Amino acid sequence: MTVFGLGNPGARYRGTRHNAGFETVERIAALKGIRLRKRCFRLYRKAVSGDLTLIEPLTFMNASGQVAAECIPPGDSPVVVVVDQMDLPPGKIRIRRGGSSAGHNGLKSMIGAIGPDFIRVYIGTGRPSEGVSVADHVLSRCSREDRMLLDKAEERAAEAILRLYGGETVETVIQWANS
Repeated sequence: MTVFGLGNPGARYRGTRHNAGFETVERIAALKGIRLRKRCFRLYRKAVSGDLTLIEPLTFMNASGQVAAECIPPGDSPVVVVVDQMDLPPGKIRIRRGGSSAGHNGLKSMIGAIGPDFIRVYIGTGRPSEGVSVADHVLSRCSREDRMLLDKAEERAAEAILRLYGGETVETVIQWANS
């Protein structure tokens, strides 16, 4: 299983809503006792534990597919991509197999590189407040209350991915995530 956590590299973006994918992958690495290390001329960070590979593309969100095309072993299944999702309230997660990008540029890049047949794990970040642009919303840090909800969602997403890795079906994990 290969898990991509999407986000933006650098201290400026650490802790922002857009980096929920990075943070979820980092939680999985901590749970598995492995470290993400920079690879391939610093285009991504990668950790491996058995047949579990965790990857953080360092090409910025909108170019994540460049790394995916290089890093997915032929025949690897399943591929999981973790991203932020404004259409979900903070603290909620959603899991689904396949589909469109729904306007998410990181997913557009991934689909362009590897096709649409991968598992998506969405981390809810909520919609921007009136008068706040989408970019400002996703690239900013959230309130203390929303941060606590986001942390819980990232923990739950990490657990869901580890359940998939442990052999549970996507359908079973979706039911668990919705409970």
